[in-house]
Amino acid sequence: MQHDAFLRDTAARHRYWARSYLGWRAIAGARPNDGHRAVAALQHDGRVGAIITQNVDGLHQAAGAIDVVELHGGLDRVVCLDCGVRESRFALDARLRAANPSFDAHVAQINPDGDVEIPDTELARFRMVSCAACRGDRVKPDVVFFGDSVPRERVQLCFELVDAASVLLVVGSSLTVMSGFRFVRRAAAQGIPVAIVNLGPTRGDHLADVRIDAPIADVLPALL
Repeated sequence: MQHDAFLRDTAARHRYWARSYLGWRAIAGARPNDGHRAVAALQHDGRVGAIITQNVDGLHQAAGAIDVVELHGGLDRVVCLDCGVRESRFALDARLRAANPSFDAHVAQINPDGDVEIPDTELARFRMVSCAACRGDRVKPDVVFFGDSVPRERVQLCFELVDAASVLLVVGSSLTVMSGFRFVRRAAAQGIPVAIVNLGPTRGDHLADVRIDAPIADVLPALL
């Protein structure tokens, strides 16, 4: 979803929420995998400190991890762009279900972020609800959309965490997006060793002191 389109276009917001309403069921039902559990175990064992994640699914926390910085926000909450009030996604979903008792469009595809592909002809049957506080219609998932920026204070916190680290461990990211890649560049510039575990090449491979090309769900449990 493009941030500017969501802000400006009522139809774009309606289309987003109709699709996300159906896709949320998959996100809400997701469970941590061996990689998530291994990261949490390494943290509890004192091997890993704070965690910076580009994911928006909350699965690190569900696996028991603490001190998790959600770089791009989290799908488990929403924010009103008019009054700033935040609400649980589960609470919003309950209100959406009450407003759409018969909306169950044919889902052609569910994407990893919970968005789904549905025919445009189904969209007219979906009814969006307003902000519970101010009744505004610009309710947005509390995540960073394309074209938007990560809040400056969140970026600064991540820089401070990197600067204080003895090693920066990157797991399961191609580092294609600058919002994550900048921390690898920061660590390398500070002389902090960088280790990358990812299946396939990453943008930061040339900066890595240790590079393992393998699935994290295999490597991290073995590391334990």
